[in-house]
Amino acid sequence: MEHGSGEIDALIREEKRLTAIESQTEAWAEGLSAGIEPEIIAEAALTTAFEELLRSCNEDIALSLIERIREKVVSGEFDAGRACH
Repeated sequence: MEHGSGEIDALIREEKRLTAIESQTEAWAEGLSAGIEPEIIAEAALTTAFEELLRSCNEDIALSLIERIREKVVSGEFDAGRACH
């Protein structure tokens, strides 16, 4: 099965995304087991993410990401049925 360059790039990007999610999930679980509230973990994760994004990219990219995430929240893409403890 032969993949074009674009398909290979997409597969690599998806693998990286899944690895990042796995790492973040492990960090989240560690925070919870240490007794840290979910909203504190979330704020720390978002703050760190945007600090690093601004350091390596630029403000426009960070703002674009915020808008994409906002659109996902508004459209209900994230599981809104989960209760926040």
